[in-house]
Amino acid sequence: MIDSQSVKADAVVGSDSRGFDGGKLVNGRKRHVVVDTLGLLLGVMVTAADTGDRTAARVLLKQVGDAHHRLALVWADGGYTGSLVEHCLAALSLVLAIVKRSDDMRGFVVLPKRWIVERFFAHLMRTRRLARDYERRTTSAEAMIYWSMTLLMTRRLARSRPQPA
Repeated sequence: MIDSQSVKADAVVGSDSRGFDGGKLVNGRKRHVVVDTLGLLLGVMVTAADTGDRTAARVLLKQVGDAHHRLALVWADGGYTGSLVEHCLAALSLVLAIVKRSDDMRGFVVLPKRWIVERFFAHLMRTRRLARDYERRTTSAEAMIYWSMTLLMTRRLARSRPQPA
């Protein structure tokens, strides 16, 4: 699953890596992530908030595809439609499946597979340092996301399991 999240940037974030996301009305940065079906992080890229999802997805999916050779299917929301679908199939050998809301849906509806990446973003927001972007460099912001995911994964591994009787 691929998705992005816009977050406000602190005053220390330079103007070279800061932008304005008109859709969310956020002045800051955008986190583009790819997670697996368990919600574990496969790849992250931090850009200025005015960077388009499709533009960043081309670079991020190439990086993730090179690192995870068995990756064959990626779910995405409606923001990733267009020529990106054909690019993924032709250049990266990935099927980009778009999960859309139906027009007759009203109110909040859980969409298949989309909740996985939204739950990942919720985990990030529980990490206090990631509720706002305080990092000067985008590589430091990416490292903080990997650090937060490492904490989540170790918590899951250390969870006590009931012993068989």
